[in-house]
Amino acid sequence: MTDPRSPGAAPTLEDVARAAGVSRATVSRVINGVRNVDPAIQEAVRQAVSSTGYAPNRAARSLVTRRTDAIALVVSGAGGEPDGEGPAEEGSFTAQVFADPFFGRVVTGIVNYLRPRGMHPVLMFAETSRARDEVLAYLRQGSADGALIVSTHAQDPLPGLVTEAGLPAVLYARPARPTRISYVDLAHRDGARLAAEHLLARGCRRIATISGPLDIPAAQERLAGFRDTMARHGRAGAPVAEGLFTQESGEVAMERLLAEHPDLDGVFAGNDLMATGACHVLREHGRRVPEDVAVVGFDDSRAASACRPPLTTVRQPVEDMAAEMAGLLLDRLAAPERPATSVIFEPVLVVRDSA
Repeated sequence: MTDPRSPGAAPTLEDVARAAGVSRATVSRVINGVRNVDPAIQEAVRQAVSSTGYAPNRAARSLVTRRTDAIALVVSGAGGEPDGEGPAEEGSFTAQVFADPFFGRVVTGIVNYLRPRGMHPVLMFAETSRARDEVLAYLRQGSADGALIVSTHAQDPLPGLVTEAGLPAVLYARPARPTRISYVDLAHRDGARLAAEHLLARGCRRIATISGPLDIPAAQERLAGFRDTMARHGRAGAPVAEGLFTQESGEVAMERLLAEHPDLDGVFAGNDLMATGACHVLREHGRRVPEDVAVVGFDDSRAASACRPPLTTVRQPVEDMAAEMAGLLLDRLAAPERPATSVIFEPVLVVRDSA
């Protein structure tokens, strides 16, 4: 059949629809990221897009849809105005973010979800009140279609501010305050229970924990899950040292626990970085892991497999959770009247060599 298009004409939605054997409306829904389309049809449309060379005219479409196809990925803290000129404080916040493998996994999950849909994240930081104002202004003026917020503190006002402004957004982690915002989270207490029960099943009897910073809800939940499990097994009052979710803080906490409880034989750390720090200190003190002290981490990040010995840990499927965030946001953009919803992921114990 002769192609009715003029030579050199750009492929159209109709061309993609013919190649995929579906309607033009179905092609539009797939390209716009609507999720209630059969996966086989989605794949057929994507193959047709590839074979025809179709490329959406973003500028023309944005005039009609008022969509930018940009999503703000906001890493938010709870700070006020920075001291002085601010660069040192702001720099320390961003340095901490990039040093933590958790945030890299979040970005990977979001990019892998958005890229096939022709959308892209714009990374923003909101660690001070001034930075939060800039994020809100960016969203209000339509520079991005919505926001994916990774909030690091319970007192962070940004989720509430975004909701009050009526801006579409999804949060990583349950909001500490009642807020009508969609979110994804992990059953943190269940994860800590898995860790504690594994240490008990190994025969550990003097078990301590290194918690994350207790102004972060996830750290609170993990500590609560550990304590509840220990209490149910007749071991209430297990030693606790607070860390900062960094390897260095894990080292400091482990030194303190060894000084105060030299006979401990098991440690649950609130994330893999702190567990790695704990293993370093234990080796320096001549304690073998896991023969003398068993160690369990949390997250199943790259730090877990890089640790020596490789860490037994509780897996948080960060990439899948981040992708789900992006999907919830696209659902909200496609149907603004959708109520806020939540998706809770289940943790899994990954047994390696440290416990």
